Amino acid sequence: MEERRAAQKAAIDAADRLFYARGIQAVTMDELRAETGISLKKLYSLFDSKQAILLAVLAHRHELWTSGIARAAGAVSTPRDKLLSVYDFLHGWFTDGNYRGCGFINAFGELGATVPAVALAARKQKDSFQRYVAGLVEQAGAPASLAPQLAILAEGAQTTAAISGSADAAHSARDAAEILIDAALQR
Repeated sequence: MEERRAAQKAAIDAADRLFYARGIQAVTMDELRAETGISLKKLYSLFDSKQAILLAVLAHRHELWTSGIARAAGAVSTPRDKLLSVYDFLHGWFTDGNYRGCGFINAFGELGATVPAVALAARKQKDSFQRYVAGLVEQAGAPASLAPQLAILAEGAQTTAAISGSADAAHSARDAAEILIDAALQR
């Protein structure tokens, strides 16, 4: 059982690297086999299709995202700073040297119109993030209407950073978030 989990993890990690760097449709199962050293027969015993591997990659990315923003929020103490920590997390992500956009947005853009499971996974991840931000907004005592505004800033920063190749979008989004948060808390 442990060997199976290790092989699944190796396949997910390799698929994530390849899909993120080159796009999902550009990567073949044979390339994934070569990257992992796992035979095609074994890969298909671990995941019954390339789509199944992609969905596992997206689930893994969701875990990384969720734990990353939770870690950033856990490093600060005030509700306002917890909200702003999202943008600090984004800046760290944008500057890690490997940033190519949000994996969910990329997958949705590439396959969302033709693979309903990919569209659903992307929607679930975005909904989860919005619920997370809504919880932080509630803790801060701000109006619920602030949550989607802050989430949109974060989503826009991700897209802008991917296209521009600059992490400045995180700072701009953080600056705008500070204005929105302070205005909402003064109501």
